[in-house]
Amino acid sequence: MDETQRLLIVGAGPCGLACARELDRLGHRNWRLLEAAGEVGGLARSIRDPAGFTWDLGGHVVFSHYRAFDALLEEVMGEDVLRHERSSYVRSGDVWVPYPFQNNLRHLPEPVLRECLDGLANAPGGDLDGDFASWLTATFGPGITRHFQAPYNTKVWATEPARMQSRWIGERVAVIDYARAAAAVRAGEDDLGWGPNHTFTFPRQGGTGEIYRRMAAPLADRILLNAEVVGIDPSARALGLGDGARLSYDALVSTAPLNRLVASIAGVPPEIADAAAGLVHNTVYMVGVGYRRPLWDDRSWLYFPDPDVPFYRVTNFAKYAAANVPGGATDRYSSYMTETASSTARPVSRRGLEERVLAGLVRVGLAEPDTAVASVHVEEIPYAYPVPTLGRDAALNRIQPWLEAQGILSRGRFGTWRYEIGNMDHAVQMGIEAARRLIRGEPETVLSGPAPLPQPG
Repeated sequence: MDETQRLLIVGAGPCGLACARELDRLGHRNWRLLEAAGEVGGLARSIRDPAGFTWDLGGHVVFSHYRAFDALLEEVMGEDVLRHERSSYVRSGDVWVPYPFQNNLRHLPEPVLRECLDGLANAPGGDLDGDFASWLTATFGPGITRHFQAPYNTKVWATEPARMQSRWIGERVAVIDYARAAAAVRAGEDDLGWGPNHTFTFPRQGGTGEIYRRMAAPLADRILLNAEVVGIDPSARALGLGDGARLSYDALVSTAPLNRLVASIAGVPPEIADAAAGLVHNTVYMVGVGYRRPLWDDRSWLYFPDPDVPFYRVTNFAKYAAANVPGGATDRYSSYMTETASSTARPVSRRGLEERVLAGLVRVGLAEPDTAVASVHVEEIPYAYPVPTLGRDAALNRIQPWLEAQGILSRGRFGTWRYEIGNMDHAVQMGIEAARRLIRGEPETVLSGPAPLPQPG
């Protein structure tokens, strides 16, 4: 692609910004980045509420699989980050079990411990070609599945595990064998080191969104905010915006949710439209609670499988960075960021959610009934997790090749609809690779792409 060819990017989240930044680095400056919201960051943006508390849109931590993401973070943030070791727990009944739950069974009451260990000892091993519910039972046995895996995953996905596939799990679910679990119980030792996020970084101020605000600053002259894409005509290589503007392009990179992207395109074949309409996602309500109480909790984040607790996860946000509370005064304030998932299959009522969350924080021991509340802030994230349903891969195998034949690369968490490559570092790497593919014809590695995009005639 030469400098005269016009490239449009939809969505100024981690993937879209990384794509724009890499295009500039490669010397191709004939691009524009369109963002429907009034600020950059996408799902990684942060909000400061009227009381002065900072909140992310869900529990983000910064860790990386890619050198390019590490280099970007170093360049835009320098030393303006804090480094943490993960301290994470699962609330099982009235017991706090170190994360991962299945690695640290010794904390459970004796009958539950026996049930979990016996089930693990007799578990035959899961088949990744089956559904997620069957995989859980076959991998962990009925005890671990009943006490943690099934109820927690049902809450976080707002989807029954039997409706989900298993191939997405990758590094997302800690798999442990009986010998290792039993040895930890006998030794009375915790097994805490699993996973890529056992150490992580976080911006000193501004929340996770600070990374992307800084990343966007040098590119601001070609970022168009409040620019909602309402229609795409791939045959004319043009798209329309909500304000009536029409923009032409030679290639298009979209990070919009895949189902919305397909719905906006003119002339979509019925089989592609049907495949996109069948994709499933959840919605998450982030309810942030700021307390007039000094930071006392040294844990990072906490999981709650109990169906009677409204949230599935709580992040100790004041611990991430003092600047997340007013004036950085953790000697006066603390804050918890809760997440509650909802879907069409398992809807959660928005009415009274704040009250339910406040009561839940008291119930699980994170607050007292008389703890003074300084702020309650709610953000609805309509697209939070792309759900890996049983039919997802068949749908993607239809949709993505068709889009690429139209000159459209759909990338990012919801552009690929693949949670297993949905971290910030994955999204950034996808954006970088999309730019390199378009300019240099280099292959993509995060999401392997077919032949180079066809050029307009």
